[in-house]
Amino acid sequence: MGVKKRSLWGILLLALMFVLAACGGGGSKSTGGGSDSAGNESGSSGDGGLKDTYTVASDTSFVPFEFKEKGEYVGFDIDLINAIADEVGFEIKLETTNFDGIIPGLQTGSFDIAIAGITITDERKKTVDFSDPYYDAGLRIGVAVDNDDINSIEDLKGKTVATRLGSTSADYIKENIEGAKASQFEQLDQAYLAVENGSADAILYDSPNVAYYIQTKGKDSLKMVGELYQAEQYGIAFAKGQDELVSKVNEALSTLKENGKYDEIYEKWFGEKPE
Repeated sequence: MGVKKRSLWGILLLALMFVLAACGGGGSKSTGGGSDSAGNESGSSGDGGLKDTYTVASDTSFVPFEFKEKGEYVGFDIDLINAIADEVGFEIKLETTNFDGIIPGLQTGSFDIAIAGITITDERKKTVDFSDPYYDAGLRIGVAVDNDDINSIEDLKGKTVATRLGSTSADYIKENIEGAKASQFEQLDQAYLAVENGSADAILYDSPNVAYYIQTKGKDSLKMVGELYQAEQYGIAFAKGQDELVSKVNEALSTLKENGKYDEIYEKWFGEKPE
């Protein structure tokens, strides 16, 4: 009888030890799983690499760089940023806004990248980063076809000159044309319309846009006069702190120029290859 009791107590003790060991092992496994999960999340967010998708801001209407056609945004800038994205290996989420909202949007983090015929300036470099230049431009004057009084920048003195809100041309008018009033518009079509209806004497804006408008919509109402003023270069803008992305985009831009893809896109939208 004593032997049976001792055997029974032995069995119970072994069973109790087994249960405790199982509970202890389960606790260790759960903790380990939690550590693995946190480790994976930390590694994913802190790898310092490029993202799969970037939010790209562009203008609502800046022909032939970006404009809406048949419900979709098309243009030189749109084709170029898509080619760059393919070359680097990321997707883009396109967002459009008025031109004067693009740089503030980069500063607040609403956008990662912006391509919208943005002139590279020292002032803008204080708030955003730029790629290497991808387009050489300047400023051109457009006037009504029957206007024979304005033939150069000097003839704009004391005149009302239409241009784009927040543009380098608006700054140029204020700083370089004595007595001229810069009549600024959010939408470029409004600026051209102001010249056509006589509420502005001329438009001063980026050369490719002025030339394109006069060759298309404004061919019967406007003409270009004067020289190419204030040589400028367009760059792709980035929210600060994306050095690796800027470097990769510059590499892609160089590759596209070397392999002929840039020339192909340029000729599609401007009718000739770049000089």
